[in-house]
Amino acid sequence: MTEPAAKPYQADILAIDDTPENLQLLSQLLTERHYKVRSVTKGSTALRAAQAAPPDLILLDVNMPQMNGYEVCEQLKADDRTRDIPVIFVSALGETLDKVKAFQVGGVDYVTKPFQVEEVLARIETHLQLRSLQRQLQQQNAQLQQEIRDRKLAEEKFAKAFRSSPNPITLTSLPDCKFIEVNPSFLRLSGYTREEVIGQRAEDLPLGLSPTATAEGAAELSAAGVLHNREVDLRTKSGEIRTLLISVELIDLAGSPCALTVANDITERKRLENEFISLVSHELRTPMNSVIGALDLLATGHLGALTEKGQTLIQIAIANAERLIRLVNDILDLERMKSGQLTLQLQQCSLADLLHQAQAAMQGLAEPAQVQIEVEAVDLEVWVDCDRILQLLTNLLSNAIKFSEPGSRVWLSAAVERGAVDPAASLAPLSPFLHIQVKDQGRGIPTEKLHLIFERFQQVDASDARKKSGTGLGLAICRQIVQQHGGRIWAESELGQGSTFHITLPITNTPSSADD
Repeated sequence: MTEPAAKPYQADILAIDDTPENLQLLSQLLTERHYKVRSVTKGSTALRAAQAAPPDLILLDVNMPQMNGYEVCEQLKADDRTRDIPVIFVSALGETLDKVKAFQVGGVDYVTKPFQVEEVLARIETHLQLRSLQRQLQQQNAQLQQEIRDRKLAEEKFAKAFRSSPNPITLTSLPDCKFIEVNPSFLRLSGYTREEVIGQRAEDLPLGLSPTATAEGAAELSAAGVLHNREVDLRTKSGEIRTLLISVELIDLAGSPCALTVANDITERKRLENEFISLVSHELRTPMNSVIGALDLLATGHLGALTEKGQTLIQIAIANAERLIRLVNDILDLERMKSGQLTLQLQQCSLADLLHQAQAAMQGLAEPAQVQIEVEAVDLEVWVDCDRILQLLTNLLSNAIKFSEPGSRVWLSAAVERGAVDPAASLAPLSPFLHIQVKDQGRGIPTEKLHLIFERFQQVDASDARKKSGTGLGLAICRQIVQQHGGRIWAESELGQGSTFHITLPITNTPSSADD
């Protein structure tokens, strides 16, 4: 696209004087300096010219027949088309009263004849610059007014949608998570009044929201800007537990970060889903175990010899049946944990023993994969559910081994630390905590998928479930186990450089402290 042609003159000036010699002199001086000059000798003609094509500036004599300069200026200022054009009086009248009257009728300057050329040019240039700045200011003001109108309209639309939405919506400040505004749908769902909610933090109300989960969500929101389809359980004022599917967006409100949360009540859907999962899981496990038994019997050859191709098909069928059983068991475990039906059996355990047991349990998977597991244990007695922590460690080691290349290593380490390893950690800054790491040298995880891998059936590659015999629930189960212990789990990764899974757990060594 070509640029518009440059303006052939600096400005359009209308010169009004009943003396042709004066007009000729002004016209010559200004034309030489690249101004466009229109010259008229009568006030009435000047008014028509200014209204037809408004100039950038007007030079106006005072003493003229029929209509003097003061009258011309008054009419110019009375017309919307010419009101803002700067008028410089050029007159032989040098009395103070003459100058005062010129300013009273709307003139911006007064030059006394005979004039100095450089003075006139300087004043013309000054007022043209002022006029240009005035126009810019007017344009900016008009644009600002339009933006204000647009924003006010958008705010009105948002407020209407906010109030009338059937979905519960909340607006909370960050990072303190105080309620700034809630809509009627949220109040109906929660059973609270607006006065009971506004200004309160989520943890100040008995909504049943975990402080750990809230801090974790706030950290993820700050990093990603948006959270989609997160399930949370909300306790209403009457004590009823409702399951919500929420989406959260980070927004700026008057320069302050806020979280806009839109919820969908899926309590009934979850009840039907849980019933269906329980029914299907229990109805599947018994026949699938029978199928596996029958396939094993066929594989032994007691019912007749099979060809090599037949043996291969039998082994494929057994592997798929076992994977289906694992999937069913994982679904049951995850649902029981989320519903609270599966409680922790806390007891005192040796952390070093747990790490070495996890290493021994995964040795059968590591050796065929030619992956070496290295353990760095710490001599510490911890109050945990030993079986669940062992399940956590074996799940993470299993993932690390599956995605490691032959000849690589996987590290399992634990240490007691102080301070916050991760900004979202809910542990007190000076409280000692247990920090467990599982590190591999695998292919790594894309940054945009790091916050998704702990969701159900989420995998880095859609083909992983088939290639790696995974169910897509292992990391979701790990997160539930860690959260039930009051800790946090997250991953750090770089493509081609491997991944590190971090677990932080509060250190408790008595039953009473573990139950708190």
